[in-house]
Amino acid sequence: MVIGPYIVDLACRSAKLAIEFDGSQHLDAQAYDERRSLFLRGQGWTMLRFWNGDVIENPDGVVEAILNRATECLGGTHPQPLPGREGRKKSG
Repeated sequence: MVIGPYIVDLACRSAKLAIEFDGSQHLDAQAYDERRSLFLRGQGWTMLRFWNGDVIENPDGVVEAILNRATECLGGTHPQPLPGREGRKKSG
């Protein structure tokens, strides 16, 4: 998604959460990444960064981290709906 002069890998507009998946090319791009992060924070965005290896080795952990941060950014509203009343017996 394009935000100002920058592109982020994934974004949740309602939470203003930007997610980056970084490969080895980012080892040499730290100054650029920091400028981008400063710009995005100045625009009210929260940044989450994950190394590609972390995504491959621990996808469930990465998803959990993203959902937890989205919850925080949305003011505590859980981004996934709570289960309905499935399996409950009607009273009365």
